[in-house]
Amino acid sequence: MKKLTLLTILTLLGCNLWAQTSWLGQSSNQNYISTGMPILLIAPDAVSSGMGDVGAATTPDAYSAHWNNAKFAFVEGTMGISTTFTPWLRNLKVGDMNLLYLGGYHRINKRSTVAASLTYFSLGDIDMTDIEGNKVTDLHPNEFAFDASYALMLSDNLSLGATGRFMRSDLTNGQTINDGSGNSETHAANSLAADIGLYYQRLVSRNEEIALGAFISNLGAKLRYSEDNNNQEFLPANLRVGGRYTNRIDDYNKVSVMVDINKLLVPTPNFRTYSTDSLQSLTDYNNIGVVAGALQSFGDAPGGINEELQELQLSMGAEYWYAETFAVRAGYFFEHANKGGRQYATVGFGLRYNFFSFDFSYLVPTSRLSNNPLTNTIRITLSMDLMPED
Repeated sequence: MKKLTLLTILTLLGCNLWAQTSWLGQSSNQNYISTGMPILLIAPDAVSSGMGDVGAATTPDAYSAHWNNAKFAFVEGTMGISTTFTPWLRNLKVGDMNLLYLGGYHRINKRSTVAASLTYFSLGDIDMTDIEGNKVTDLHPNEFAFDASYALMLSDNLSLGATGRFMRSDLTNGQTINDGSGNSETHAANSLAADIGLYYQRLVSRNEEIALGAFISNLGAKLRYSEDNNNQEFLPANLRVGGRYTNRIDDYNKVSVMVDINKLLVPTPNFRTYSTDSLQSLTDYNNIGVVAGALQSFGDAPGGINEELQELQLSMGAEYWYAETFAVRAGYFFEHANKGGRQYATVGFGLRYNFFSFDFSYLVPTSRLSNNPLTNTIRITLSMDLMPED
């Protein structure tokens, strides 16, 4: 096997490993939570991404597998597909990194729906070099996830959803990492995960509707990139809860407002203890079980309740439809500076013609701490309702 410098590997991992091995370098307040395959939390569609990444209780569509699989039970139409192309790091003039999403659903009967989706992330072409900096070969790192979902109406207002997901993260193409102290053979990391969701919607008057949703996603086995226990990553298990209020003003005008709260179900690293033996602490952290880590994530922040509250992410969005043909959207996403500092505003619009829908979104960072790979990026979604209901 060829040698791959550690710097390149850290770049490929999107600084996830860097975050784990850099606890000693964090300030007294910063305590990031690192996971593998963070693309599993990236909004795959231009609808929700135009509204601050809300989705737990938004109107059901072909992207419900990402936001709340239980919404499929209330989706309009009999069959539909959607696809989104998302450029990556365009603000840095990177032209060969992209995120592609394809999803679809099919209604079995009035109470149940099945769905499937594919997420593919290409990191482009990367030159692999030896320790002296000489080019050895080209790398083509990529990640993908495939899932299948089932949603069932438990009552006229309540539904339950379940999803199974297979993931593969190939960041090194089987090369050998040389970190200066020895070589470590790497391989693609595979994992299985499950999602479960609840969704409730009800008309509270002739023109008003409320909806509530709760969704646990990506709860599954860790990603292992080598046989070294320090090179395994938690999946980005996540709890999302949210609500929506919709007011149909008249036959032509409809307004919705939405809010989501997110919480990673991943243990918080206790960076305050790493001054004595950071390697042993890293090993202990990676030995935490997935279920145990999810449970303890609600109360393990070393800063107590204040830090636990900092781990909550807030999404807010609004949408206006005119004659079910033209939509305007806006939203805001907030993450505390000590937990990553992603803070950005989003805008978007949508067009619907017959069974086609076109949606666009744009992200604008609002914090100097925010280094979002989607800064100043236009996302485009195409959806088709293949067999609309009568």
